[in-house]
Amino acid sequence: MRVRDLGEFGLIGRIARALPSPPSNVIVGIGDDVAVLQGSGADYLLATCDVQVEHVHFRLNTTTPYQLGRKVVAINVSDIAAMGGAPLWGLVSLALPPDTDVSFVDGLYEGMAEEMGRAGGSIVGGNLSKIHSEIVIDLCLMGSVARDKVLLRKGAEAGDLVLVTGFLGDSRAGLELLGHPEWTVSEDARQRALERHLTPQPRLREGQILAGLGCVHAMADVSDGLVSDLRHICGAGRVGAEIWAKDLPISSACREVAAAAGVDASTWARTGGEDYELLFTAPESMAGKIQEALQNGGGTSCRVIGRILAGPVDVRICMPDGKTVTQAEESKGWDHFSGS
Repeated sequence: MRVRDLGEFGLIGRIARALPSPPSNVIVGIGDDVAVLQGSGADYLLATCDVQVEHVHFRLNTTTPYQLGRKVVAINVSDIAAMGGAPLWGLVSLALPPDTDVSFVDGLYEGMAEEMGRAGGSIVGGNLSKIHSEIVIDLCLMGSVARDKVLLRKGAEAGDLVLVTGFLGDSRAGLELLGHPEWTVSEDARQRALERHLTPQPRLREGQILAGLGCVHAMADVSDGLVSDLRHICGAGRVGAEIWAKDLPISSACREVAAAAGVDASTWARTGGEDYELLFTAPESMAGKIQEALQNGGGTSCRVIGRILAGPVDVRICMPDGKTVTQAEESKGWDHFSGS
């Protein structure tokens, strides 16, 4: 058996089964994007890490070292945001070919320091190594969250509404533009899509607002794709869900790029990934309060896009024409080993 036969999430499950049960001070271990740990203080500690590999996650001919540094931090901060927490300290492991220009390191750390400072954290150490192939950057980020505010993937209840912040599909539009710079789109659409892909903005303040409301049942960030990440929420809560495709928040920029590509923008919104919006569930009675709090807290839009159903674990998409598509019938989002 090869790892590609298991896929990323099958491999995670295999690793989890091979390890001994965690001690009692591990509140949440393998299975969520962030480990939740009980320290000696009043708050829980949060720990996450995310690796960026050249030619897998980035190419130096389409992103600057500064942009890459910002993104490396932002995607980790997004995981902390999805827990309702706040970043504290980062450790960076950096593997470089010996002939790498020092200006790359300068730009990378400039971007990381700026993004970390914006999030309220600090880079406090790390490790350097020689490598004879592509550049590898791994950030381990620690954070904290009040024990009564932490939000997890699990907890979604049948009847909950499914909500998402901001817009979906922009990052995929930016990725496609990097590969097809000849497409004719407006400069505004090109700039928005590229920025959303190259320098995403984590919804840190929004995560803290949602945690403070006390009515959100489950939450994750949209990193692998809306359908895939909603399925993670469903799996953790042993519930199902339906998405209403007509209600997906899609920007005019995404629609314009999708039109140039000759594809349906809704497909990118459902499966594109790397939007780093917050995807969560809450009682229907609280939807208005949630939308008002996010708008007042920073002008962030929030859209109801579906509903949680009683099991089995599955995600179905209700299309505008009345047809229903199951999660298995379309792209499942990003998986490192399945070829997605």
